[in-house]
Amino acid sequence: MTTSRFKISGAALALTLVLAGCGGGGGGGLFGGGGGGGFLASRGNTVPVEQLEAEAIYRQAEAQLERGRADRAAELFIEIERLHPYSAWAERGLIMAAFAYHEDDDYESARVAAQRYLDFYPGNEDAAYAQYLLALSYYDQIDQVGRDQGVTFQALQALRVVIERYPDSEYTQDAILRFDLAFDHLASKEMEVGRYYLRRQHYTSAINRFRVVVEEFQTTTHTPEALLRLVEAYLALGLTDEAQTAGAILGYNFQSSPFYDDAFRQLTGQGLSLEARGENWLREVWQQTVRGDWL
Repeated sequence: MTTSRFKISGAALALTLVLAGCGGGGGGGLFGGGGGGGFLASRGNTVPVEQLEAEAIYRQAEAQLERGRADRAAELFIEIERLHPYSAWAERGLIMAAFAYHEDDDYESARVAAQRYLDFYPGNEDAAYAQYLLALSYYDQIDQVGRDQGVTFQALQALRVVIERYPDSEYTQDAILRFDLAFDHLASKEMEVGRYYLRRQHYTSAINRFRVVVEEFQTTTHTPEALLRLVEAYLALGLTDEAQTAGAILGYNFQSSPFYDDAFRQLTGQGLSLEARGENWLREVWQQTVRGDWL
C-alpha cells in the first residue's frame, strides 16, 4: 500500500467537483428552524421552505455552505428529499447533506445520510464518494475516542470497501493512505499498552501486546520497536531462545534501525548471539521471514 501524503483532502476536492457539476451559484438566504419546516428570506420576504422548488432550496443550501453554515446547509439539503423525494435534486441534496454534516463534525448524521444514499442510489456516480464520506466519518473520530479502538476498526472496514469496491475512483488513493494510517494507529495503541506493562515489569502482559504487533501489524512502523521490546522482556524472564530469535528477526529485516543496535548491545552484552533458537512462536515468524512471507 502507498503511504504518500496528499495535500488536498478528498472531502474538499469532492465538494469542488459536486458544486461545479451542479451549475452556477444560488442566491443568498437564511434558513430558520430544523428539518420539517422553516423559512427562507429573499429580498426581505419570508417564504416557507415548503413553497419553494427543489432547485431553489438547493441553491440556498449551497449559499449556506459558502458562508460556513454547514449545519443549516445540511438541514436544507435534507429538506429537498422530504419535500421533493422523486426529483434529481433530492439525490444531489442527500449526498451534499452527508458532506455538510461532516463539515459540521456531526459524524453520526453524516453516516446516516451517506448510508441512505448508498441504499437508494448504489449504482450512481456519487456512490464512491458516499462510501468515502462514510469512512471519513469514522476516520476523523479516531483521535477523539481515547482507548476505545472500535471506531478505528470501523474506519478500516469502511475504507476497505472504498478500496475494493471502487478501485478506480478518485477517492481510492486517499482511502489507501488513510487505511495505512489507521492501521498504524492500532499498532501504536498496542505498543503504548505494551510499554506500560514493560515499565511495570509485567513481562507476560507486555509480550502479549508486542506479539500482536509482530504477528498482525508487521507492516507498520512499530514492528522494529516491538521486536526490541520482546528482546528486553524475554531477557528479563530469562527466556534467551525467544530473545535471541526476536533479535535475529530484527537484524534480518531492520538492521539499519536504531532498535537493532539496542537489541544487539543487550544480547551480546550477555554473551548471546542474534540467531533463531528453540521452538516457539517467534521461530515461526523467523521461518516466514526467510521465506519472504512475513513483510
